[in-house]
Amino acid sequence: MLRTGARVLDDADRDELLELCDRDPVANVFVAGRVEAAGLSPRRLGGEVWGLGPPGRLEAACWSGANLVPVEADERAVDAFAARARQQGRRCSSIVGPADAALGLWERLAPSWGRAREVRRCQPLLVLDGPPAVAPDPLVRRSGSDDLDVLVPACVAMFTEEVGYSPVAWDGGRAYRARVAELVAAGRSFLRLDAGEGAELRPVGPGAPLPGPGRVRTAFKAELGAVSSRAVQVQGVYVDPALRGQGLAAPGTAAVVALAREASPVAVSLYVNDFNTAAVAAYRRAGFSRAGTLATVLF
Repeated sequence: MLRTGARVLDDADRDELLELCDRDPVANVFVAGRVEAAGLSPRRLGGEVWGLGPPGRLEAACWSGANLVPVEADERAVDAFAARARQQGRRCSSIVGPADAALGLWERLAPSWGRAREVRRCQPLLVLDGPPAVAPDPLVRRSGSDDLDVLVPACVAMFTEEVGYSPVAWDGGRAYRARVAELVAAGRSFLRLDAGEGAELRPVGPGAPLPGPGRVRTAFKAELGAVSSRAVQVQGVYVDPALRGQGLAAPGTAAVVALAREASPVAVSLYVNDFNTAAVAAYRRAGFSRAGTLATVLF
């Protein structure tokens, strides 16, 4: 079949794009969730979605915004999306998606986009579509606005550890704090608080009296980074470094799964660097199994 170049999709393509995402709702949760929430207007989306194929015969798609995210893209689709991205110039901070497509985009774009800061070629995509295999930590709960002063430093530490630079360097953290606050307000942030260093380790629950200033820490936290009607994707799983190795990650993640599935029995997914063997083991203990492989190119 002869296929022309990629085109920018609009609201008339919404249903067909969501059908395309439904071919693999776990791998395509990011794009599906954004389109379900905001449609296909670039102004509402904060980006645009490219499609391959005429209306009624959409074959593949690619989100282009802060990230470049391919959807159901074979080699010819990757060629088309890379050509459009090359013409546009790099506007994204990463390429992320199913490994074959994400790495295929990077192979085609590297000569014109220059060096990447890091290429993570093997990130197992894990899924749990039933009850967790371990008892959820009862002290993990949805974050509230009163938690922000304790939560944001843990989010900054997690981001810096994972991505390699601080998200608060350029504006003193105002934009990043606002993003964390958005996730909290949407019910997509979860945490467990404990009395921190210098105090006896004990849980701190909602409404409980707090120890002295500076002595409360986020022992565990995670967010739902993507949410669609079919799946959710957990991101930013973090255990305070002083508490690692104490078995908090598996029951903490199990609690996030249980809370995420309260309203609807969606599939819960996450992806992890293959070299992070401790995290992989914790997620498997929680009941996750492998559903595919993603890759990420960081700029």
